[in-house]
Amino acid sequence: MIPRALAALFPGGVVEVRALGDYATHSGYFDDFARLAAAAEALDADPEVRGIYVTLNEVDPALLARRANRVKMRLSRSDATTADADIVRRRWLPIDLDPVRPSGVSSTDAEHAAALAKADEIALWLSERGFPAPIRADSGNGAHLLYRVDLPPDDEATALVKGVLATLDALFSDEHVTVDTANFNPARIWKLYGTLSRKGDHTPERPHRRARILSAPETAEVVAPDLLRETAALLPVEAPAPAKGSKTDLTAWLSEHGIAVRSTRPWQGGTLYVLADCPFSTAHRDGAFAVQFPSGAVYAGCHHASCGGGVQRWPELRDRYEPKQQKRREVPPPPPKPPAPDPAYREKALAILTRGDPRAFLLDTFNREHVGDRTVAECLVMSLASQSVENTNGLHVSVSGTSGKGKSHACTTMLKQVPTGYRLAGTVSNKALYYNDDLRPSTVFLFDDVTLSEDLQEVLKAATANFRERIEHHTVSPDRKLQVCRIPERCVWWLARVEDPGDDQVMNRMLTVWIDDSAEQDERVLRHMKEREAREDDGDDEDPDLPVCRAIWEVLKEERLHVSIPYAERVHFSATTNRRNPGMLFDLIKCHALLHRFQREAYDGGIRADRSDFAAAARIYAAINGESGGQETKLTKNEAAALETVATMGWEQFTVKMLQDALGLSYQQTYRILHGYASRGMTYSGLLEKCPAISYLDTMVTEDCEGYAVRRREHLFLFDRETYRRWARGGEVWIDEGGDRDDGPGPDRDDTFSISARFQQNFSTCRDRKKTRDGPETDSTSTDRETRLSLCTNLQQNTHPHSDTSPPASGCAGGCDMRDAENDPAMSPLRGDNPDRPPSTHPLNFSTFRKLLKTAERKGPTTLPGVLDHREFTRVSTDLGRCTVCDEGRAVYRSGDGRARLCERCYGRLVQAWNERRGIA
Repeated sequence: MIPRALAALFPGGVVEVRALGDYATHSGYFDDFARLAAAAEALDADPEVRGIYVTLNEVDPALLARRANRVKMRLSRSDATTADADIVRRRWLPIDLDPVRPSGVSSTDAEHAAALAKADEIALWLSERGFPAPIRADSGNGAHLLYRVDLPPDDEATALVKGVLATLDALFSDEHVTVDTANFNPARIWKLYGTLSRKGDHTPERPHRRARILSAPETAEVVAPDLLRETAALLPVEAPAPAKGSKTDLTAWLSEHGIAVRSTRPWQGGTLYVLADCPFSTAHRDGAFAVQFPSGAVYAGCHHASCGGGVQRWPELRDRYEPKQQKRREVPPPPPKPPAPDPAYREKALAILTRGDPRAFLLDTFNREHVGDRTVAECLVMSLASQSVENTNGLHVSVSGTSGKGKSHACTTMLKQVPTGYRLAGTVSNKALYYNDDLRPSTVFLFDDVTLSEDLQEVLKAATANFRERIEHHTVSPDRKLQVCRIPERCVWWLARVEDPGDDQVMNRMLTVWIDDSAEQDERVLRHMKEREAREDDGDDEDPDLPVCRAIWEVLKEERLHVSIPYAERVHFSATTNRRNPGMLFDLIKCHALLHRFQREAYDGGIRADRSDFAAAARIYAAINGESGGQETKLTKNEAAALETVATMGWEQFTVKMLQDALGLSYQQTYRILHGYASRGMTYSGLLEKCPAISYLDTMVTEDCEGYAVRRREHLFLFDRETYRRWARGGEVWIDEGGDRDDGPGPDRDDTFSISARFQQNFSTCRDRKKTRDGPETDSTSTDRETRLSLCTNLQQNTHPHSDTSPPASGCAGGCDMRDAENDPAMSPLRGDNPDRPPSTHPLNFSTFRKLLKTAERKGPTTLPGVLDHREFTRVSTDLGRCTVCDEGRAVYRSGDGRARLCERCYGRLVQAWNERRGIA
């Protein structure tokens, strides 16, 4: 433990170790850290030693000659220790959280836990301000935070560190835990982690504990001096000009107006009041303060950036609580109504809404300009429809994927269908909302590759949590004037980013969908681009259907409807860990019904959703929980591909290098996928935090290098296949057909069954695309109806519910054969040519599906000769001899027919090639 602490704290140089006892001090200087660790362990064994410490900052190397790599016991008065003048560079900003207790005794478990919790609170706040990850440590009685700095040992740097500690003390110290403000001098000594802290006697209530490092970044990033200055300047040092008139008694004023005070302390000759609740914002509680200086002047503010980051707000606070001085706020006039659409466009829009398929019309118009990404488009359409549903919490969309793959183009293409009055022109910067006075209800906000600041995230959380209500956000303009930003009700937010926003509270409020960045999609986009460039006209004319799309939305926005789901109590979910996701499915059902509002059964003030609305919503829900998104798991596309690759390879243990070779990514990319990373003040979680099936061990491995044994650290990752299986099945929904209530159109009541969301998704796609896929035969006698239905694979998304991998491109693993879809009588219900069944009802009953299975069984599977598919191989433990491909490695995978045998390396190449075809990057 001591060597690990030394490696984390010191890159090298000279370090003084100092042991403090009741009657003597022992000290030594070391540049040999192995000898330092041995000396510290010997001192730690002495019960007379109360604590062992080291100098944190860089010591003048000449001091090694005082006691070179040795400890002198019982220093005399003539034996010098390290002074401030002996420090040549500041290396660390030390933050010590000490629980309040009698002096000379150890802390209780409760006091100790309070200090650790306070350290987490401060680390989170500093992270939000842009500080990198610190070293978190347990001092034995309290908690430590160490931030890497690079400062000279001069008076200016000392004042800067002192100012940061004073700010943290003022904002976070309370009656239970305090921030030690005395740790500002350069030669300050610090607890050596791995040694015992002996304050007072060891008792069960107040035990002696060993100091230890709790967490440390791989590489400690240096805190920028500007961040230190901003933090030190949050609280006023000089008093503002006193207000005219009588002196305000701030204690009495706060009590009179019901503003609770958490704590008070002296400050710059006056008194600092830390408020229990922030009076400037409802988005947070902590952070507000007020100071009364000896002159009587008052300064009030809040350390949160969304509240001005500590700027003077006392005049605003006084105006708010003193009615006589409060100014009447003018109510802005309502925004003008958007112009009415052209009657011809409106007439066509009404015809589509009453007799056609508005959803298909909107999506087809979208796909004429943007190729593919149908699921992305569907999510955006449903988001727009949610603005007109009375009983919805709104649907917001986060589109993520590799840079340059069309995220922005997809969102801007769909934005063209929105009436001009209901969209923000162009993309939106993270400051635009503060200065836009023309926002109207049901506006669409598009944030294109914009880093969400803390301020904007607070606005987004409040706006999405209060979707049906108008909210007010108070901020401060550049000239330090209060500015009120009004976010109207029923606005939807679209985020297009390379990475997910990172904040779980933001992501849980959004439909998370991935852009299609596969090689096949690249080819489709290139082909579309070539066709467009080959045209002889300029190609810049607006699509003639775009005005019709806008007219459709104009009609739908004219009134808000309540949508009921009669069968809602019988909808079941395979996972309900995230309680917002079921609500999103129900909102998808309501939004699809709203698009077809003129074709749905109406009641006073609303409409009823039917089974086709469930089928469409369930298909989207399954897609964003599978190949097109990580709604339940919150995985990025690369993370999902990494898990699927590990499962495919059959690994129970693997390293970063093994996964890197299989994915074809760089080592750093693969490391980030597993561990996560921090960037620009945002923390992005990795698979270790997201997926319970992944864990790792920090091990030492020995390798033979030219006759020498070399030991190195290695992260060995463990994969629990069964846990992954259970955890990954998060997107399946179905209807329990029990009961005899009539809930609208649906399958024949004499032959009903559970409708699986995956089944709905697959057969809807089979019907639309009429593609051919053959797969493994299914024993119809050994599977129940639900299992057989779930075997029908999603042809569009290329997923399979019962295997690690996608089925072969030649057929559907469930036996759904669409080659004769145009002629097979059994496909009549799917083609919609059954006169006895309305086109809006679910078209397939169990007897029809049985006919499809028998047709597929007669034709048998289709194979691709001469092509190796890694999904046909299984890992075995028996001796198979050499690999039949490279004829070098030991074969560990065998094909289904037993003719091909692959080694680990060749099998990994097959997986990597498969990943490249799917666009993993």
